[in-house]
Amino acid sequence: MNVALQQKNVYEDFDPKADTLYFRVGTQGLISFHGRNYNIKKRMSAEERSRIITDHSTFFKVSSDCYVNIRNIASMGNEYIVFGDSSKRVYCSPRKQQMIRELLAQ
Repeated sequence: MNVALQQKNVYEDFDPKADTLYFRVGTQGLISFHGRNYNIKKRMSAEERSRIITDHSTFFKVSSDCYVNIRNIASMGNEYIVFGDSSKRVYCSPRKQQMIRELLAQ
C-alpha cells in the first residue's frame, strides 16, 4: 500500500482547529491559515469567520489580525510563541503570553 495515500491531505480535508498553528485575518473574508509546512488562504463567510474567531478554547488573539492555536504552542519567551518542532513563530507581547499561560493552567 502506498504510504503517501495513507497520510492526510490537508488541502482536501482541512480542519482549522486541528491543522492550524495560527491564522491571520485579511480583508474581504480572506483568512491565511499557517500549518507546520503549509499556508492555506481561504475565503470564509462572516458566520464561519465569527465562529472560528470566537472559539476561545482553541484560538487566542495575540494581535489585531493574528490568532494562535493554543493547543499547538510548544514554548513561549523572548516575545515569541514557538510551535512544535517547526521553525514557525509569532510575535506575542509578554502581557499576552501571561494571559495564555493563565488560560493553559486552567
